Amino acid sequence: MKLKPDFITQDIDGTQFLIAVGGESFNGIVKSNPTAAFIVDQLKQETTEEKITDAMYAEYDAPRSVIAADVHTVVETLRSIGAIED
Repeated sequence: MKLKPDFITQDIDGTQFLIAVGGESFNGIVKSNPTAAFIVDQLKQETTEEKITDAMYAEYDAPRSVIAADVHTVVETLRSIGAIED
């Protein structure tokens, strides 16, 4: 899975925004918290939920089960707005 090219990110004052620039059904901007921003950055290249979880686990001091749940929630939210290609 990977972030669709119709979605770009912009960092403004330490906050990441995901912006729909293509002809998708979602037209808008998503403001990401640090967790979501990390996940979106991982999705800029082909990856899996497991690989994202591994990367977050190496970066953050949190239980793996909590990280995996967060990754799944963010990925499903991005899928719901059409931001991910599988």
